[in-house]
Amino acid sequence: MNLIDRVKNILVAPRAEWPRIKEEPATVASLYIGYILILAAIGPIALVLRAPSTIGLAIVSYVISLAMAYLLALVVDALAPTFGGEKAFVQSLKLVAYAYTAIWLGGMFRLLPWIGGLLILLSAVYSIYTFYLGAPVLRKASAEKAAGFTIVVVICAIVLGVVATRILLALLFGGALLGSIGGLG
Repeated sequence: MNLIDRVKNILVAPRAEWPRIKEEPATVASLYIGYILILAAIGPIALVLRAPSTIGLAIVSYVISLAMAYLLALVVDALAPTFGGEKAFVQSLKLVAYAYTAIWLGGMFRLLPWIGGLLILLSAVYSIYTFYLGAPVLRKASAEKAAGFTIVVVICAIVLGVVATRILLALLFGGALLGSIGGLG
């Protein structure tokens, strides 16, 4: 399936799209090259278009997004059996990558002052919803455990995001910067 059709289908009809995704052959490389690398770039590009001086932050944001997809897929794969599912890393990466569609597309709202943040938050909520719908299909987590699975994965994603951001910023800009970023230090 081509990129535009997949994006449209996962946003408009995720319940119908997840079974198709499950049956498609994929590899880590094919998911990254054909989907993740492209969609994860939307937010960082919008950031640079809005404020060209933020190119360093945009690059960091892009690297974190790429790493987060992989790390979160590892977490999803490890947690799946706890929620009645099966381990299968590529299926976990599919779940993460396609569930992230809304938030990656929502990155374009970085172009909009004030309301953009709210629209990005709504995109994140929709990504959580699409993950919830896809978890029973791709990870075979029981339907009654899908909500718990989703909540645990969201918590793990938040923790991973904070840790990855701190580590990458420290590596790129030194520890002094951390103290000046919204109380992270």
